Amino acid sequence: MKTDTDTGRRSAFTIDGRTLSYVDFGGPGRPLLALHGHMSEGMSYAGLAARLAPDWRVIAPDQRGHGDSGRAAAYSREGYLADLEALMDHLELDRAALLGHSLGAINAYQFAARHPERVTALVNGEGCAELGLDGRNPLAFVLDLPQGTCPTREAFVARLGPFAAFLGSAVRERPDGTWSLHFHPRDIYVSEEQVHGDHWSDWTGSACPALLVRGARGGVLSARQAEQMAARRPGTRLVELETDHFLYANDPVGFADAVRDFLASV
Repeated sequence: MKTDTDTGRRSAFTIDGRTLSYVDFGGPGRPLLALHGHMSEGMSYAGLAARLAPDWRVIAPDQRGHGDSGRAAAYSREGYLADLEALMDHLELDRAALLGHSLGAINAYQFAARHPERVTALVNGEGCAELGLDGRNPLAFVLDLPQGTCPTREAFVARLGPFAAFLGSAVRERPDGTWSLHFHPRDIYVSEEQVHGDHWSDWTGSACPALLVRGARGGVLSARQAEQMAARRPGTRLVELETDHFLYANDPVGFADAVRDFLASV
């Protein structure tokens, strides 16, 4: 299945009975797989893809339970990594550079640790090597989001209340003509629980060149942990941007410049 978007081509394939959808922004450049964070989607990388073209062909999946991809029975670390491996096989990519933000960054560096022969370079945007060790789920608020549907987009956005400014773009029309979020809130909560842990062995488990990008103004990744991550993994370049956790959304030019400069060196 293929459909054209404004800036890329959306395709999908089936894995374990689920749809895995992705956007291929095309071009003659080397492949760069871009993995979004919780509550986002592949199309969020449209701006970055345009800024990296023509040197890089950005391919961005809607990870399980997000966007046009189907919900999964589980949101384990192994499940996300299996989806990424299946996507690379589907695209017939033996090797590619990986870029990820938040959840996607952890997926990217864990995949690199398990499949180092398939990853040429790694870009980690705000993906911690350890997180959630205090037992707190920072995405617990999603359980208060509306979980049903509404007959119009406007009606559903109104139900979002104070979250409308942040999540309005995540409201989608369903096949039956009703409107809802492009993810299920409970799935997000469970996925966040599953991503918590001590992942130092995965972060240091690959040797390809890596770029670590931290948001210096309210990012999730602390300055201390970022410095440790850069020091403990040879070949890692640390860049700090004067923005928050949502690096490529809130400092698109700065993030793209950092990524382009890094990729030009590998």
